[in-house]
Amino acid sequence: MNAFTYRQGMLCAEDLSLERIAERFATPCYVYSRAALTAAFEAYRRALAGRSARICYAVKANSNLAILNLFARLGAGFDIVSGGELARVLVAGGKAKDVVFSGVGKTREELQAALAEGIGCFNVESESELTRLAGIAEQMGLVAPIALRVNPDVDAKTHPYISTGLRNNKFGIPIDEALALYQRARMMAGIRIRGIACHIGSQLLDAAPAAEAAQKILTLADALAAQGIVLADLDLGGGMGIRYRDEEVPSTEDYLAPMLDLLKDRREQLVFAPGRSLVGNAGLLLTRVEVVKHGAEKSFAVVDAAMNDLMRPALYDAWHDILPVRLNGANERVERVQEHVYDVVGPVCESGDFLGHERSLALAEGDLLAVMSAGAYGMAMSSNYNSRPRAAEVLIDGGQAHLIRNRESVAQLYAQEHIAPL
Repeated sequence: MNAFTYRQGMLCAEDLSLERIAERFATPCYVYSRAALTAAFEAYRRALAGRSARICYAVKANSNLAILNLFARLGAGFDIVSGGELARVLVAGGKAKDVVFSGVGKTREELQAALAEGIGCFNVESESELTRLAGIAEQMGLVAPIALRVNPDVDAKTHPYISTGLRNNKFGIPIDEALALYQRARMMAGIRIRGIACHIGSQLLDAAPAAEAAQKILTLADALAAQGIVLADLDLGGGMGIRYRDEEVPSTEDYLAPMLDLLKDRREQLVFAPGRSLVGNAGLLLTRVEVVKHGAEKSFAVVDAAMNDLMRPALYDAWHDILPVRLNGANERVERVQEHVYDVVGPVCESGDFLGHERSLALAEGDLLAVMSAGAYGMAMSSNYNSRPRAAEVLIDGGQAHLIRNRESVAQLYAQEHIAPL
């Protein structure tokens, strides 16, 4: 669903105008729609109806406690990649038994904490991690439930920075080495084999690579069964993409259909770990134009949000639609502002600090802009570069606006620092 629409020339989040939200919470500000978050989750639930399946939200996409709590209430499990994400899930009302712990570099302390909490499954990504986890579990008098995350060497056809299933990526265990490692694992006293895991990348718009990976996983599962290793779970990861610009994006049902067709006769529980497709288009970054600069070669709209607030454009050269909150000439504006082509940039001291290049906009200083499709990998990747406090976050529920993260203060940025004595 699209929760962000124009009403009488004013861009709204559900039933509230973004102008009112900016007046109340200031800018820059992340704004999320509860209805859009819920609709995205329900689309997965409908697509998986009648299957033994679990939807484990990928926390890395957006880890705000309110969003985690919403998904927990909807019945989600969680896919995490750090001890910090586990702590967030538990504080937000999630259960450790519903958590899958992925990630290539889990520390001893993270493994101990997850075991103590009763984690649902560790997605093990190397022989070294398996050996370390087995030893820690034995020392604690516990047994660690595991899946091996295998690397199927499938091209996800996405940006190289978010492709994770090729042989030259750091993630997972080469699929041709997995059978031998499973055989080792079943001999370890501190290990209980639960399943297989696979994740080939993010922002996937074609279902074919995911289906190709799933077929390889099934072949491995059958080879394991022939060796007497029977699996409970098949974790096929996440990665379904969203529309940022003009991409043709399949529905959730259409994206999952080729995989589900392959899996229709399987007894194992299916696990999917969507992130971006649940939160990406449910959020935007609200920002205000501070300075308009018309140069000989370029015009710039300098806004109060920057690369520290939304890293994706600078990191991936990613496109986000940028919309005016008030349409040119709408409501109280008497005279129309002339449209120009602008680079929309922030105040950070880097030439790479931009939110969008060459955008046709009618702007005046003080106008509000909405940077769309910013619910995933927006606030989660933000920083304090240039000693900039991070933005507020607001969740919209119909006509109600809930502050779900306070705006940081400058004093908070150095509260943990100490001046060394001379």
